[in-house]
Amino acid sequence: MTFRDEYTVARTAVPARAPGRSKFARTIDPAEQEQACRVLASRRSEVRMTTAATGDRAHETPQRPDSWWRGQLSNPHGLFVVSAMMFDGREADDIVRLAATSVPSLSGCGVKAVYLIIDGALSRRDGAEPDAELDRQVRLLEGGSGLLVLTGGGWYWGFALRGLSGLRGYLVVHAAVEPPRDEFFLLEALGRQTAGALANASLHLREREQAVELQAVNGRLTASVARLEQQTHVHEVLSDISVSGAGEPGIAYAVHQLTSLPVAIEDRFGNLRAWAGPGKPDPYPKAQAHRREGLLRRAAAVPHPVREKDRMISLVKPRYEVLGLVALVDPRRTVGSHEMFALEYGTTVLALELSHLRNLAEVELRLHRDLVDDLITGTDDESAYARADAVGHDLRGPHRVIVVRWGGRQADDAVAEAAGRAVASLQLSSMISRRSGAVVLLVGGRPDGDTLYHLLSENLGSGGALGVGGRCDGPGDFPKSYSEAMRAVEIRRKSRSPEGATTFDHLGLYRILDTGGNRGEIVAFVREWLGLLLDYDEHKNADLVETLSQYLECGGHYDETASALVIHRSTLRYRLGRIREITDLDLNDVESRLNLHVATRAWKVLGGAR
Repeated sequence: MTFRDEYTVARTAVPARAPGRSKFARTIDPAEQEQACRVLASRRSEVRMTTAATGDRAHETPQRPDSWWRGQLSNPHGLFVVSAMMFDGREADDIVRLAATSVPSLSGCGVKAVYLIIDGALSRRDGAEPDAELDRQVRLLEGGSGLLVLTGGGWYWGFALRGLSGLRGYLVVHAAVEPPRDEFFLLEALGRQTAGALANASLHLREREQAVELQAVNGRLTASVARLEQQTHVHEVLSDISVSGAGEPGIAYAVHQLTSLPVAIEDRFGNLRAWAGPGKPDPYPKAQAHRREGLLRRAAAVPHPVREKDRMISLVKPRYEVLGLVALVDPRRTVGSHEMFALEYGTTVLALELSHLRNLAEVELRLHRDLVDDLITGTDDESAYARADAVGHDLRGPHRVIVVRWGGRQADDAVAEAAGRAVASLQLSSMISRRSGAVVLLVGGRPDGDTLYHLLSENLGSGGALGVGGRCDGPGDFPKSYSEAMRAVEIRRKSRSPEGATTFDHLGLYRILDTGGNRGEIVAFVREWLGLLLDYDEHKNADLVETLSQYLECGGHYDETASALVIHRSTLRYRLGRIREITDLDLNDVESRLNLHVATRAWKVLGGAR
């Protein structure tokens, strides 16, 4: 029995058409449709029972090509077979293509067009030539099924492929005349099945997209967890180092262990403070000052580590002042996000460490300065010893005051720091302050002024002088030792060799040529013996006093004096003759020679005063 015969049997159970209803009605009455479906369902049940008796179960049937399934539309199972095929996991385009190829087998109609809703708009999916009028009329259906009127004659109908989630598309069929009701019913059922299959395909597609998205999210979460674990490990390692007191070497070693790269910690001037890992340069290279400053400026212009040739560098900059840098030696350019994080966090830990040490040093230095200032101006012994004990300095035992003046940087921190390092290298304890444009040190023991000056010159270059005061056996002796040190450094700076060290104990005659309470007497003594020469030099713009001083310092030797004054021997002889004429003194007389020598030295001590 064919499908049409079977449908005719089903029709016998359907009541007659209501009066006035056209046989060409576009839709099937719901009651009629329900009755026909029940008859068809009964028939299918019988067929399934027959199939079960022969052992040919549907789910055991091997996979068939689409052409085979379309050939089965001539039997009652055709429509349901197509429906089952639509729900087997096909894509939307495959579903509408299957529906379109099934239309001629279910009816005498052909397919004019197939539409799907793509991104909220109707999209033609049958591959035919564009037809603007057809597209316009389909849009005018506004989501419902209906008749289409196109040029060229014939019957056109648009079946809305609508599911529970809304319109999915349109199946447009055509024929020379309107098809019979049974064919129209089958086409309408095909449209509904197609809409359901499209909704099912959409759900499957959404599930697949969500599965892919979930897989991607899981991948990102896994990577994030791994990254967080690495960062947590970096935090733990460097935090443990920070609280352990290992300092800069410990931080360098920790960063080396975390990155497997050599690590260098430098101060802001390029001096190596710590190294961890293989390949340490010996000697360690130090860039020129202007290149170093350029590097620091480039690194400070960005908030992250920067590459400088074969190194990744990160500035240690707790506030606005650069304290140094941490460098990863990376000639192969293997630094990744993990190494960058370890470098940045290591720099942060080092910045906190250096800031803490600097704050402690500043507090200690301030306490030292206050104590030094009080000691050199005078304070009681009991409080001096107590305060010295509080800052960790043993004030008991012999001390000396040292005053350092250096070029145009007398009060510069660099001078004070260099002086502290130099005294420490001599294994002497000290306290440091600044006063009157000079660096003042209270040093325990008996420091060697020449050795100390040599060490300062290596760090600061030439252009300085220092004076060492007398011995202090108690806090009450510091003011006198400070005065002596100031006197010694001033004498050194006004001497023929203004650079170097002078110890007050070695001044000899200069120790009694004080410029304190007896300054007036000394000035009078100088005027008595050198007044005529001083007046001559002032009016004639000559250097007779300096010539006489150098002649006496050289013990009366002509050649040595001429060489020291950088003049010819005959010029020296002429000047000495003028000195004899002006002063009316015999330079060979012992008493005159002694008084003139003392007067010239006093003149120098007075700073060349006339």
